[in-house]
Amino acid sequence: MADAVMRRNTTQAIVATSLLAIWLVLAAFPFFWTLWGSFKVEADFFSRQSWWNAISGPATMLQTGGHFTLDGYRGAWIQREFWRAALNTGIVTVCVTTISLVFGTLGGYALSRSTRRYTFWILIAALVFRAMPHITLVAGYLLPFFKLNIWGVLPTAIVVLVAINQPFTIWMLHSFFMSIPKDLDESAMVDGCTRFQAFRWVVIPVMWPGVITTGLFSFLLSYNDFAVTAMLLNQDNQTMVPKINSFLGTVQTEGTIMYAVAAVVSATVPLFMLVMFFQRQIVSGLTAGAVKG
Repeated sequence: MADAVMRRNTTQAIVATSLLAIWLVLAAFPFFWTLWGSFKVEADFFSRQSWWNAISGPATMLQTGGHFTLDGYRGAWIQREFWRAALNTGIVTVCVTTISLVFGTLGGYALSRSTRRYTFWILIAALVFRAMPHITLVAGYLLPFFKLNIWGVLPTAIVVLVAINQPFTIWMLHSFFMSIPKDLDESAMVDGCTRFQAFRWVVIPVMWPGVITTGLFSFLLSYNDFAVTAMLLNQDNQTMVPKINSFLGTVQTEGTIMYAVAAVVSATVPLFMLVMFFQRQIVSGLTAGAVKG
């Protein structure tokens, strides 16, 4: 009996491991294929003769004298000034994440500790606002932005992204605060802390993984956004995603599409590193938000 159970457990472990390995290969293949192709020329990576040309690189060898080339990265970062888009993306994402977390933690904490009946309706209103398509919200902002002459600059996009992202951060942080017993901050207040001191010195350290998790999702929303930044920013202030789209819009020029391939890799690598660095906090934060203490 014991041997049968052991064999069944071993079989299940092998099947689960095999399925996980297959999923990882399928999920990672597009990125690594794009990474490999970013060091080739367009004639190889988009060859119609054989997909093997993307591996062997005969046209790359013929045009550059080597198996690999950095022409895509040079064209994107230097000729087309992709570094400006990367800098703009950094400014937008840092500002949106910071502002969203500051107001989200304060709002989420206040709503989690409130006993008022309208708290529920505030959360419902935030959820409805978050569920609306971004393009609908942006269209409503365009006219006043044009009249005030503030269209096309980074602060305008930051304000709109914060407005779109804030309901999500409030909802997520509210769930994290709800998982922390109210007795914790009440005990701190009995010991002489004010409400804000209890929030700052007692509650926040306990739910710090939740703040990191919410901050990462806020970062990803602003980092990967296309609709808001494409409609609200001019050519000089583009972020990375609209800039990559502009490369794809000029595929008639030889090699320009490789600028987009190199830019996609450049935009993806920081996200991969960020997730790997904060993976423990993300897992613990999501687990903490799923358990109500």
